[in-house]
Amino acid sequence: MITVTGLGPGDFDRIPAVIRSVLLDPGLTVVVRTMRHPAAEQLAGMREVVACDDLYEAEAGFDDVYRAIADRVLEAAGRGPVVYAVPGSPLVGEFAVRKLLTSGAEVEVIPAESFVDAVLVEMGYDPFDRGLQILNGHHLPVPLVLDKPTIVGHLDRPEILAEVAAQIARVLPEDAVITVLAGLGASDAVRAEVSPDDVDPGLAGFRTSIFVDSEPGGLIGAVRTMAILRQECPWDREQTHQTLVKYLVEETYELIDAVARLDTHGPDWVGYAAVEDELGDVLLSVLFHAAIAQENGAFDIDDAAEVMRQKLVRRHPHVFGEVDVESAAEVKRNWDQIKDEERGETRSSHMDGVPSGMPAIQRASKVQNRAAKVGFDWSQASEVVPKIREELEELEAVLGDEARAGSELGDVLFSVINLARHLGLDGELALRQAIDRFEARFRHMESLGPVDGLSLDELDQRWEQAKHDH
Repeated sequence: MITVTGLGPGDFDRIPAVIRSVLLDPGLTVVVRTMRHPAAEQLAGMREVVACDDLYEAEAGFDDVYRAIADRVLEAAGRGPVVYAVPGSPLVGEFAVRKLLTSGAEVEVIPAESFVDAVLVEMGYDPFDRGLQILNGHHLPVPLVLDKPTIVGHLDRPEILAEVAAQIARVLPEDAVITVLAGLGASDAVRAEVSPDDVDPGLAGFRTSIFVDSEPGGLIGAVRTMAILRQECPWDREQTHQTLVKYLVEETYELIDAVARLDTHGPDWVGYAAVEDELGDVLLSVLFHAAIAQENGAFDIDDAAEVMRQKLVRRHPHVFGEVDVESAAEVKRNWDQIKDEERGETRSSHMDGVPSGMPAIQRASKVQNRAAKVGFDWSQASEVVPKIREELEELEAVLGDEARAGSELGDVLFSVINLARHLGLDGELALRQAIDRFEARFRHMESLGPVDGLSLDELDQRWEQAKHDH
């Protein structure tokens, strides 16, 4: 027979009398998970106990430790009745208890006060008010959502406490205050209300936790801020799906520009800061459209996210199903096929479904890819170059005819985009980079002195100098 109970959050005299009597019964063997707890130390002064602290040093990982603890308790139970006593409650965060309950042995659980109870008493908070979230500091969820009062426990090491505080700081407003609680239920208890950036890692321990009750930041905070703006800001109230489209287009191009400027030779932290900023602006447009749709009773941001999640699962049967794939190209073919099935499309042409409102470079690449699927394509990039020369010759022959020149110029550009596609390059990004290089070199020309009034030869000399310097 194994009796599992808890030592509560602090001193031995805080433990209810019924549990104290079990722990002091001389006919029972008492196994404690750790001596690093005031009630365990005080109990060891009253009677003999078997501790499991040595297993934390002997085993490689926590799961191995919990299995070894369970084995020790089961081995002791083979010799007679055993009490396994854990810090706090046996039903909150006690993984070895779970292994005992599924071991097949006869196990009785006597509930005890948990660290959660101690935190709620200390903070004077009733979970029925606004809910409660309890997280394991060793395994914080991603994304970390702190939209309700939250207790983070298992902050046993300084590096864990520091990392948890840093993660909390990322998703709370800058002026947020959290409460670090250490050693509740004993005379050495500490309560520190600080900014997440000012948490002292030295407070880490087996009986340390954090209580967070703040207006949320991060994604949830942004959603709530958007809702407030729709109610209280005259400009935001006036916006519609239609009036917001231009901003989405503008912000998307600014994001593209920031991505194009990223240094591809390694982590570009300055560049990433710009991408982060522009990505936030695109997200603002998404939240804005979702807020308007929610007001109209259509959907909210969670609905849109769930539709996207379901779509990802459906279109990745090789990840979430039993489909086998051998290449990224096969993944893309499956994606397109599933996409067509979702839309119930029966195409009369392979060109159906390419939006006419796409930017021209992107649309050109899209229709070329559609043609390539039926084999109407060059086999390699080197075969496209002669076609570009041919189109240039045709353009040169009609330079005096504006209408025909426009048509032939389009053919030249279309062929160049085809070359980019065969090279595996994004034509839009390549052109943007070329524009950026030209602009930088021209600005350098200007930095060498006034350019107005210079002859073409003098401008060419400036240009060659700019190319040399940049």
